[in-house]
Amino acid sequence: MSDQTTFQVIRFLRQDLSLPDESVELALKQSQSNRGSLPIVLWQYGLVTLSQLDRIYDWFESYVY
Repeated sequence: MSDQTTFQVIRFLRQDLSLPDESVELALKQSQSNRGSLPIVLWQYGLVTLSQLDRIYDWFESYVY
């Protein structure tokens, strides 16, 4: 992910999904150290629900295209 995309997704997670900063930071660290997908890490750690995961992927789809 580019720095701009990372900034935008963090903003989305914090503002639109109201995720706590600590949750976002944990997921970012885990996704970077394990080279995992940020949305999947959020879900695996129980930080987002399936419906929120769906919203994240919808956001990625609309942001990228």
